[in-house]
Amino acid sequence: QVQLVESGGGTVPAGGSLTLSCVTSKKILTINQMGWYRQSPGKERELVAFIITSGYKKYADAVKGRFAISRVNANNTVLLEMNRLTPDDTGIYYCNGKKFIEEYWGQGIQVTVAS
Repeated sequence: QVQLVESGGGTVPAGGSLTLSCVTSKKILTINQMGWYRQSPGKERELVAFIITSGYKKYADAVKGRFAISRVNANNTVLLEMNRLTPDDTGIYYCNGKKFIEEYWGQGIQVTVAS
């Protein structure tokens, strides 16, 4: 079992920036895919971005050009740098890990963008 612990959430004004961190309990390069999902009020959980062990990254259309996902292997950490935030980015952000057929989730962290 892999534990994922998120940090870095909070409230920011529209146009601001925030960086989320997710620390894994095992070596991050043993996890095939690390990513971030979010759930906004009244909506289903949706993919924000992911990165695989090769370094390939994928982003949701809504965040392309504004968000950047990265991995700090030495610290077993995946980061989500969020820029030019809008109120539509408000939600609970979940760290996610996939290792073959196993899937892991963090507890979620609140991000609120004030208009």
